[in-house]
Amino acid sequence: MRRVVFLAFILLTGVGMGLAIRAYRGNANVNQLGPDDIVFSNGGADPANVPNASAAVENSDPSHPPEDEEWLSRFELIERSGDTVKSEQLLGQPYVVSFFFSTCPSICVQQNQKLKELQSEFDGEGVKFVAISVDPETDTPEVLREYAARFGADPDQWLFMTGDLTYIRRVGGEIFRQPVDKKFHTERFVLVDPEGKIEGFYSWPEKAQFNKLQDKIRDMMNGVKS
Repeated sequence: MRRVVFLAFILLTGVGMGLAIRAYRGNANVNQLGPDDIVFSNGGADPANVPNASAAVENSDPSHPPEDEEWLSRFELIERSGDTVKSEQLLGQPYVVSFFFSTCPSICVQQNQKLKELQSEFDGEGVKFVAISVDPETDTPEVLREYAARFGADPDQWLFMTGDLTYIRRVGGEIFRQPVDKKFHTERFVLVDPEGKIEGFYSWPEKAQFNKLQDKIRDMMNGVKS
């Protein structure tokens, strides 16, 4: 009897170690990226490593509000102007999504400086920037208006969005594949193509990735013009 129990213990231990190794290897593909690597790209990397990475923002039945969907495919958030902005309004040109909060003392400031660089480079060209707050209780439209002014954000090109935190968690996770929570976000820009599908995730602190993001936006804008 003891021998049977011992053999069963060995078997279960071996299976557990095997699963742990597989999980580690799977995570290593994402977590051990070099500075030139893009986390996901429709045109390059294997999308199997990022499940459901292409996310359409169109709703087959717009009569239902987006929060009623079991898995969000579109969103509506409040812009700093106080107006509701729907994801359908962003179709037709590429846009870059980021998550931030106004009381962040360092990372968010650097991140929005990078967006300011992109705004300057693509001034008046149609590409939009969508900055979504992960501290909406603090970041009211009035607060966001003052914050956006610090970066000279063009209200027609660079949107600052707020809403309900639970809903923003869903927008981040279900639409843009970014883990977000109150005062928590990644250091990635999400590039969405003119059809509303995610093209790629770019780590803005990495110069090579930031340059690739600029190149990809330029390619998309040339495609829109043609």
